Amino acid sequence: MNLGPHADFIIASYAVTVFVIGSLIAWIVLDYSAQRRILGNLEDQGVTRRSRRTGKDER
Repeated sequence: MNLGPHADFIIASYAVTVFVIGSLIAWIVLDYSAQRRILGNLEDQGVTRRSRRTGKDER
């Protein structure tokens, strides 16, 4: 595969793109696990979500 005189730029562009997308995916996965941990801690403390309220608390 011949990329011509701009091969270095093309390869560098693909490498940066793969790195950025990989970093975003890692960030999302880590943030998801952190949010699940925080939500679990709140539920352990007895804090409930508004969407789970039933009865006379609803407005």
